[in-house]
Amino acid sequence: MSMITPKGSESILSAGLTIEGKIEGNGNIRVAGRFKGNVNVKGELTIEPGATIDGEVKADTVLVGGEVRGHLIANSRVEFKESGTLIGDLKAGSLTVAAGSKMRGKVEFGWKEGEVEALHPPESKTPAH
Repeated sequence: MSMITPKGSESILSAGLTIEGKIEGNGNIRVAGRFKGNVNVKGELTIEPGATIDGEVKADTVLVGGEVRGHLIANSRVEFKESGTLIGDLKAGSLTVAAGSKMRGKVEFGWKEGEVEALHPPESKTPAH
């Protein structure tokens, strides 16, 4: 008997676990513990209340109930729950923010899916000679 992983399956980093490294791949990830490193997933990333991620986060959709320290990029949407905290810059297709959530950094949202990665704002001005 072969096991088939259903579409939309979810991997979980449980509360009480601390992991350092890199998460990459397709599918949904739920973080309830502590993760130090970069996350790059094609799917939904859920950061539970009390969980922390220290690193760059890239996903299609990110639900923030815990804390992220680093840049957060979502092709589709980011949703901050009332307990969500971000210390870093954010780029997303759409943004939903609940009362009580906190963020410190630069925010860009409202771009169509795919435009977020292609966007390169001018950051430095050419000095006059």
